Amino acid sequence: MMFLRLSLHFLLFLDLMDVSSGSPAEDSYIQELYHGTSTQEEILPTDGRVRKNTKNTVFTSKLSAASGSTSVTAVNKKKEKSERDSVSDVSDDCPPLGLESLKVDDFQLHSSTMRHYGLGPHRGRLNIQGGLQEDDVYDGGWCAGRVDPLQWLEVDARRLTRFTGVITQGRSSLWSSDWVSSYKVLFSNDSHSWLTLKNGSRDLIFTGNREKEITVLNRFPKPVVARYIRVNPRTWYPGGSIYPNNYYRRRNEITTTDNLDFRHHSYKEMRQLMKVVNEMCPNITRIYKIGRSFTGLKLYAIEISDNPGEHEQGEPEFRYTAGSHGNEVLGRELLLLLMQFMCLEYLSGNPRIRHLVHETRIHLLPSVNPDGFEKASEAGSELSGWSLGRWSKDGLDIHHNFPDLNSVLWEAESRKWVPRKFHNHHVSIPDWYQSKNATVAVETRALVSWMEKIPFVLGGNLQGGELVVTFPYDRTRSASVLREQTATPDDHVFRWLAFSYASTHRLMTDVSRRVCHTDDFAKEDGTINGASWHTAAGSMNDFSYLHTNCFELSMYVGCDKYPHQSELPEEWENNRESLLVFMEQVHRGIKGFVRDVQGKGITNAVVSVEGINHDIRTASDGDFWRLLNPGEYTVRARAEGFSSSSKVCEVGYKIGASRCDFVLSRSNLSRIKEIMLKFNKQPISMRLPRLINK
Repeated sequence: MMFLRLSLHFLLFLDLMDVSSGSPAEDSYIQELYHGTSTQEEILPTDGRVRKNTKNTVFTSKLSAASGSTSVTAVNKKKEKSERDSVSDVSDDCPPLGLESLKVDDFQLHSSTMRHYGLGPHRGRLNIQGGLQEDDVYDGGWCAGRVDPLQWLEVDARRLTRFTGVITQGRSSLWSSDWVSSYKVLFSNDSHSWLTLKNGSRDLIFTGNREKEITVLNRFPKPVVARYIRVNPRTWYPGGSIYPNNYYRRRNEITTTDNLDFRHHSYKEMRQLMKVVNEMCPNITRIYKIGRSFTGLKLYAIEISDNPGEHEQGEPEFRYTAGSHGNEVLGRELLLLLMQFMCLEYLSGNPRIRHLVHETRIHLLPSVNPDGFEKASEAGSELSGWSLGRWSKDGLDIHHNFPDLNSVLWEAESRKWVPRKFHNHHVSIPDWYQSKNATVAVETRALVSWMEKIPFVLGGNLQGGELVVTFPYDRTRSASVLREQTATPDDHVFRWLAFSYASTHRLMTDVSRRVCHTDDFAKEDGTINGASWHTAAGSMNDFSYLHTNCFELSMYVGCDKYPHQSELPEEWENNRESLLVFMEQVHRGIKGFVRDVQGKGITNAVVSVEGINHDIRTASDGDFWRLLNPGEYTVRARAEGFSSSSKVCEVGYKIGASRCDFVLSRSNLSRIKEIMLKFNKQPISMRLPRLINK
């Protein structure tokens, strides 16, 4: 409390967008600044617009002696696009300078003063998240060390850059409200002589934020070419503060050789792209829908398999989902890129992809929450903020909208009902959840139905805003504890699955990279138990594990939830290998059939592994898959009306599940019951109580 009262901080977030250089007349505007004159008519600098339909952020662009032709090409492409598309998106050809995406490193950010290092200029980035505690060392913004209108935040672009605007945002904090309400912008080419952006002879005062979450875009009257830019807060929320946040190491530029469609896709464009992939690879793909969104948009999925449309005996089912939070767009685009990549590589004869397609039935659901995406995309990649479009149309968090089966199982365990009276797997959905009046999103109901219909073995849901893979449980066993390691009986398997994705990601396990927000997950090998990060009841991961056979994990695939489309090629390179490696893990463990003596598959037979208090069940054909780490296991199969059977099964280190089949005989009691019922008589075991009573 004392901290807030004593520190009057302005909070500033800033991001800049790359734009191609324009005409010499435009570039000469910096000369007008130097000479204190203007040849332009008076232009109002800002209307303080809050993210409406604008899709831009702050714009800039590389300028060098050799960049002229490239810049002209970019301008021409932009012109052609505007002619093609009735809704031009300036941000498509004007990428941000890179504060939010961390391409601008911490050493390029400077400030007049700072309260302490954790609140230094490196924290001045769009959508940077503060810590849970009020005095957390990594807070949600830059905090000046003094309270006066002489403070500034500076960005060194490291080369001549054409700036066209600025976006600001308030401080991310659970405990306080801080934002800059007005500011000036200054430019320099040597960091010593500074010129204030003017409108005629007057300094321009830009209207800033009115609250801490919504981003505000201000465009300059004309582009300004300079190396350095400063933002000088003039007024701020009364009683508030001045902070930015983020620590970062510059990354090398990454290019891709994959010829894919690297852009953001609207709902209609997503559907069209899936159709194109299906037409290119009709023998291995199938498009289907699992349901509809709140507004009626179809939830499209694409199946990739050598025999699309049906479950093949002995072939495991895998799924990737994305976009349950509509504003986490990177996962959506990664799945669209993945389906293109797999189709093209299959056609080119890539043996790895062909083996994966022939031996696995793969399902990709790129947009679980299309309504939320539509809302976020209206604002665009730089103006959607941290949460716009996160929830479903009716205001629900789809990823955490599943029934809380953890508490049901844990209650049964506390009463010692497991395993005699209560199963340790396939926990039933409570009746209240299935009622029409239950607060359940239609998208969640569609997912539940899909998960019950198909015998998935492994799944991953792509999230955004961090670089980490989380695994169940997501809810703490202690109800009053916010963070607590809460392991499943398959904790070692989940840890391996999480590490298989994180270790092959370009950045997740890189201990030299900067943290996205406050947590350094690279020190934990890029993985974490969900409940030890933050507790959440009713997650998709926990529900999948407790209600079905499927092991589900969450992949947080990038610091930026909604990166500019110019960054998609690099993000694809960051995640491509991880996406493939994780899919291949569906073939780790044991697989087989549970059949009767006539060779008929037994549906719903229980397969248990000694020492692991979590069983799985066979599919309709009697086939099963049980994910396990390398080792030797005693496995038991049982089914109602049959005698159980056990055997030792060994799992190797190479990819490829070990075969472990079972043949079950009818039990003596079940045979007696069948015979007695056939002759319309009761079994002896049912007649004895009556004789005793007589």
